[in-house]
Amino acid sequence: MSTRPSIPDRTSPDEPSLPARPPFALRARILSPLDAGGTAHFDDGLLAVDAHGRIEWVGAAADAGEGRREAALDLRPLVLLPGLIDLHSHLPQLQNAGLGFGTDLLTWLDRYIFPLEDSFRDRAHARRFAETAFRAIAAAGTTTVLGYTAVFKSSADAAFEAAEAHGIRAILGKVMMDRLTYDATIDPATILDRSIQESAELIDRWHGAADGRLGYAVTPRFAVSCTGDLLRESAALAASTGTWWQTHVSEDPKEIAEVRVLFPEAADYVDVYDRAGGLGARSILAHAVHLNDRELTRLVESDTRVAHCPSSNLFLDSGVMPLARYLETGLTIGLGSDVAGGPDPSLFAVMRAGAYSQAALRTLRGEGRPLLGPLEWLRLTTLDGARALGLDGRIGSLEVGKEADLIALDPRLTDPLAVAGDAPADPVDLVSRLIFRSHPAMVRAAWVRGRQLEGPPGLAG
Repeated sequence: MSTRPSIPDRTSPDEPSLPARPPFALRARILSPLDAGGTAHFDDGLLAVDAHGRIEWVGAAADAGEGRREAALDLRPLVLLPGLIDLHSHLPQLQNAGLGFGTDLLTWLDRYIFPLEDSFRDRAHARRFAETAFRAIAAAGTTTVLGYTAVFKSSADAAFEAAEAHGIRAILGKVMMDRLTYDATIDPATILDRSIQESAELIDRWHGAADGRLGYAVTPRFAVSCTGDLLRESAALAASTGTWWQTHVSEDPKEIAEVRVLFPEAADYVDVYDRAGGLGARSILAHAVHLNDRELTRLVESDTRVAHCPSSNLFLDSGVMPLARYLETGLTIGLGSDVAGGPDPSLFAVMRAGAYSQAALRTLRGEGRPLLGPLEWLRLTTLDGARALGLDGRIGSLEVGKEADLIALDPRLTDPLAVAGDAPADPVDLVSRLIFRSHPAMVRAAWVRGRQLEGPPGLAG
């Protein structure tokens, strides 16, 4: 058994007080992908955060100097990882997670999602829900979320207010739909102009707010619900304001067939967005399960980024992305929960679903491509997610000079026999346990820029 200091159960009144704001130093096991490639692992490590919320030192505790070691809060046997990055989430849908298994995408939207999102026309409800949602997201280890709100400007405004107060790093957007919509009160002739105007107003208020912690993503829902005019004007708005542009692509066979009918002039689904000016390094397309070779090549050429959502793709029976083939082409990919299409906001659960689905696909197709290992899944969920957003210079890894977005986990909770012994010494085995034996209470704390995020009572914070 370990002789290191024992961290009491999170419900214990004797639990040590974790730092709420910088500066601070933590002594723990540290694991992180590196910008230059590979993974840093310090079995007994130390991470110091300066008063501005940036990492000023990270490495082996033995190399930190006596002063730093004495000042550090000893969290061993906890593990520090970079905060997880969710590239695709639907904030209002969190309460419907787990409903509608096996329903095809278009039916699922009509039955479970559009009625739910319509309730977010009530601003007070949207604000209360966003506050709760961000606490749950942080408790799952996610420190950065790229999310959709609802079609109502007030719902997006309320979500940003909640994110600003909570401290999470959030890039959000008001959903835009003009071909079909669940807002029965709006004059169809005014939807396009109103949606563009409201998005512009939200950009003026929120893009770059909280000293850059908050950002805006112009958010046409997907080609089935948007006209070509809305796609073009939304892409132009994103380009002119330096914001992100997010939508869905090639998720479900029925959806793809419908896009073919609605946009007969386009060569394929990706071409619909290409013609609208929507491709590029600031564009995040979710799913991309069924890309043809031309579409894949065009996404790589245009440096468009993709959010892989394996949990959602399995839950809604949409298919399995050939991830290894996509990565070989150089496509930039991160992971998304796609709650509520994905049944769990935890990106550890998403990694697990992705690993299982890729193993099954490899077996069924007889492909020789190697499977991604645990450290590669961790990189997809941290540094690769940051790269997809163009934020890898600031977040995504625990390296000197980056902002201190990090999480602390208790690996003892992943022990299959619940004996609370030492975690696996090998970093690959450690992350494998975190992915394949993840526990809902294992995330003990999450910080953004060195400020601890509040989680639901009994879960985090």
